[in-house]
Amino acid sequence: MSGADLKRAKRAVRRRVLATRDEMPVSEREDRSARIAERVMSLPEVARASTVMAFWAFGSEPDTAPLIAALHALGVRVALPKIVEGELLLRRFAPGDPVTMSSFGAGEPVDGEVIDPSEIDVVVTPAVAFDRSGRRVGYGGGFYDRFLPKTRSDSTRIGIGFDVQLVDDDLPNGHFDLRVDAVVTDAEVVRIERSR
Repeated sequence: MSGADLKRAKRAVRRRVLATRDEMPVSEREDRSARIAERVMSLPEVARASTVMAFWAFGSEPDTAPLIAALHALGVRVALPKIVEGELLLRRFAPGDPVTMSSFGAGEPVDGEVIDPSEIDVVVTPAVAFDRSGRRVGYGGGFYDRFLPKTRSDSTRIGIGFDVQLVDDDLPNGHFDLRVDAVVTDAEVVRIERSR
């Protein structure tokens, strides 16, 4: 698939999945977000993690506030990304810490300890869509595809989304698109064998 064809295919997936996700009532998204947080917290990789990278949800994404609060309550060090010169910089975050809103609506930590990617045990990864092989289609910025190689090879990548974001067909994928190790939705946990 050419680069132009790959971009077109990903745009089509984004349009289709975002339209479905955006139609979900807010109250339903809240309930489903709580179920996602419970499923993530039940994973053994999360139970033994010292440091977890999460993200601040925006738009119709699953609300990550319950997950961040649960991690913090367990004493897990939570890192949130901040975009600096086109790359993700990680800062320690606790519920109530000050954030600034990015141009696209996600909160970014104002300050806090800078955390090196090598310290991350689990990366909670956003996307517009996931498939059952761990492929993901993001928003098109490539931030996570550039960031994930900076983490340790034994860190676990967990994609989260509503069940409507998990598609049965293989997603369009380029050689630079990195997969997740598990996809957690409000309905199920899908494990993927990563070739290291």
